[in-house]
Amino acid sequence: MMANSPADILAELEETVATCPAERCARILSGMVQLLNGSRDQCRELLSNVVDGVLLRLTERVEASALVQLSTALAELDIAPPETLWRLASHDNPDVACPVLLKSRALSAADLEAVIDSRGEWHRRAIADRSDIAPAVTEALIKHGGPICLALIKNPGAKFSDAAYAALIAKADQDGEITKAMVLRPGTPDLVVRKLLSVPPIRKAPATPNPSAAAPVPEAEPAAPKRPCRADYASARPEIVVLNRIGKLNDSTVNRFAIRGETANLFTALSVLSGAPLEIIEHVVSDDDCEGLVMACRASRLNWQTTLTILSNRSGKRLSYAERERAQRIFETLLLSTSQWTVRWGEIAASANTSDPANRGAKMGVGR
Repeated sequence: MMANSPADILAELEETVATCPAERCARILSGMVQLLNGSRDQCRELLSNVVDGVLLRLTERVEASALVQLSTALAELDIAPPETLWRLASHDNPDVACPVLLKSRALSAADLEAVIDSRGEWHRRAIADRSDIAPAVTEALIKHGGPICLALIKNPGAKFSDAAYAALIAKADQDGEITKAMVLRPGTPDLVVRKLLSVPPIRKAPATPNPSAAAPVPEAEPAAPKRPCRADYASARPEIVVLNRIGKLNDSTVNRFAIRGETANLFTALSVLSGAPLEIIEHVVSDDDCEGLVMACRASRLNWQTTLTILSNRSGKRLSYAERERAQRIFETLLLSTSQWTVRWGEIAASANTSDPANRGAKMGVGR
């Protein structure tokens, strides 16, 4: 189609827009989009306001396919006819609304919030996939819950306010995927991570009604993490391998696995990072002596703080001061190459594959 001059397009609009057939309305609509695309930035705002009313009338006369094309074109403009843009964004047909909802920078946060509250899941999902999402819009989306929350968490362009974080923490109680996604999301504040990973307090036994029989009831020690089964490892491994491939299987990620008690993820991560079989990782974690586990952490190139977190959370008990000092001395003494050889092929590997109690206690003797 040959381009018409701006003067020709405007003159044609004045004469024919009110009575022209649908086919011609579609042609005029295309010409007006061409006019908006070709105008310079300084006059585009004025031109958008001039043609806005005519565009509104045209949108009532054309088929949905023409509206989709219009939405796609206006989505690319920094300045667009405001009323027409809103009509497209709030259109019941997601095919019409989604292009501008996904890309248009001319839509305000208030416009997006109104669409979120008045339209359906497809509209909200398009907004959740925008490259830049204001905190108020994020909050409005989170209120509707569902898969939108995970889409937002995985979108690096979404900005979260304190209220949004609080809402996600509340939803995480019923949805472990939200917890996992938030913990792994770069930039999640440490305070939010701690709240997400916090263990509910252990309840004390109810007081007895007989005062003479009443006595303080000591809080039970946290139970040791349950050893994963083969199905747990099969489920954990694909994600761990992907995290390692993209460079995100690091101290921060492994530290969070340990704090959350995600043993399948933790053991698989140590296996992948150190190159040791899972049987060896299970062996050193369950061993009363910490030396083998320290070696596995050193072989995995983890730092001391992450190693200490793993040691402190492996059985639910705190390390004594003497145990901690010894573990740190071993960690600082070990060479990376020595640790890797020992957990893959050395005495630790051998002791993990025998049932002899004497061999099960064999160690390298480093740092004693």
